[in-house]
Amino acid sequence: MSPALKTGIFFLPSVGDRRRMLAGMAGRDNDAYQTMLRDIRDVAVVGDDLGYDAIAFTEHHFHVEGFELSNNPVLLDTYVALHTKRIRVGQLGIVLPAHSPLRVAEDIAMLDHMSGGRAFAGFARGYQRRWVDTLAQQYHDVHAAPSKDRDAEVDRVNRAAFEEFFEIVRMAWTNDTFSYEGKFWKIPPPGIPWTVESTQTMGRGAEGGVVREIGVVPRPLQQPHPPIMQPFSFSESTIRWCARQGVQPILAPVNDGLESFLFDAYHDEAVAAGRGIAPGEGIGVLRDVIVADTDEEAWAYWRESAAFVGAAWFAPFGFGGAIPHPGEDPRSVTPEVMHERGLMWVGSPETVRRQVEQTLERLPLTYVMAWQYNGLMPALAISKSLDLYMNKVLAPLGLA
Repeated sequence: MSPALKTGIFFLPSVGDRRRMLAGMAGRDNDAYQTMLRDIRDVAVVGDDLGYDAIAFTEHHFHVEGFELSNNPVLLDTYVALHTKRIRVGQLGIVLPAHSPLRVAEDIAMLDHMSGGRAFAGFARGYQRRWVDTLAQQYHDVHAAPSKDRDAEVDRVNRAAFEEFFEIVRMAWTNDTFSYEGKFWKIPPPGIPWTVESTQTMGRGAEGGVVREIGVVPRPLQQPHPPIMQPFSFSESTIRWCARQGVQPILAPVNDGLESFLFDAYHDEAVAAGRGIAPGEGIGVLRDVIVADTDEEAWAYWRESAAFVGAAWFAPFGFGGAIPHPGEDPRSVTPEVMHERGLMWVGSPETVRRQVEQTLERLPLTYVMAWQYNGLMPALAISKSLDLYMNKVLAPLGLA
């Protein structure tokens, strides 16, 4: 059994309760948005006091429906950092193909300083075409890579953009000045005139009156850069890429056979790349984590939050496709079956404790992101759940 099980807190976040969302256009409701900010602030303070490792926000845009109102996770991270003392703040994750990698490098470096070195970076490829295709249009042929009905060429270009942009971000963090030439970016573009004397005497990067290199400032407070995560993949190629790059993937819920295979693949690839890590180190999983006084109460919260969001928003994108075992009828994998298999940690402290033990018996798990459903679940109930999980689930197991 692991000596500790680090747990982070993951928010979409959403606005409004189920009734408000069903009324329509909840994302444009300013009162609901203000409530969301207060709720995540209060929950972040509770998580900080309880010893949770991190808090993370997704990135999505144009969600008038009320789901995933996290168009700028770095700003939310900064907001949370100003109200907490030790918990790490980050993103799961910034969708790199829809961004300037130089702006991403700058923003996260600033966050690292403003949080006192508590930032982590999370980078994703993007799967929602409504907004990725809109914001990435300047790259012409870059689109979201849908989680179902994949188009091989769309997927290839998206992955190529993601990997190029990732390389640029890391170069920007680890070099005083640099240049880069790829398919999507030329840094700097050729022929930019620059005859500023101060650059010659106090800076670097210009030669012969032309910009040859640029430098991103500030550099991150953490050296060589903040830790990096990637959500919520279960592609073998992505997991092996993460292992080579020193990136911590957070796996979406998948069947136990695939989950074990991906843990082994990550470890084997990391060791082959010269990273001397133990099995289970550097990789984590996503779980719904809802703990209440009784199983019935926890299930009631889950049905109003996770079940509602899953059916209304995530099912249309094909999420959960890797949860059934190969050849298993997906209709047979009910929430009760998922619960029995430990793919969601929902129940009383005793029930969730058994689920954690069950998971650790088959998987060398060292990190879990606990999915929380603000708005759809009262903030006080989320805070109580976090307390019960840390003090009544992990502590008795010696994992806190």
